[in-house]
Amino acid sequence: MSSGIVSVYVTFASAENAARIGRQMVEERLAACINVLGPALSIYRWQGKVEEANEVAALFKTTAGCAEILAKRLAEVHGYENPAVTVWPIEHAPAAYVQWVRAQVR
Repeated sequence: MSSGIVSVYVTFASAENAARIGRQMVEERLAACINVLGPALSIYRWQGKVEEANEVAALFKTTAGCAEILAKRLAEVHGYENPAVTVWPIEHAPAAYVQWVRAQVR
């Protein structure tokens, strides 16, 4: 059974960029919270070449109903041509936490 909330996983070029965009999404009430997780080495294929980049991973907490709106907004402000924005459903969470997330998101 789904809790009705999700985590949205996103990578950013820097912690500063993640924090700035994360704060904006919380202020816009598209997310209840962002956790900036720290440095990550990303290895990926882009435009026919294998690339390497130092990035920062982040998790946004939002409702399932707002996840698509958040993903679209992140794509608008992110800065990457094709940002990794994935939605992970949260099956189980404490009721008080679920209520808090729902109360923070429009």
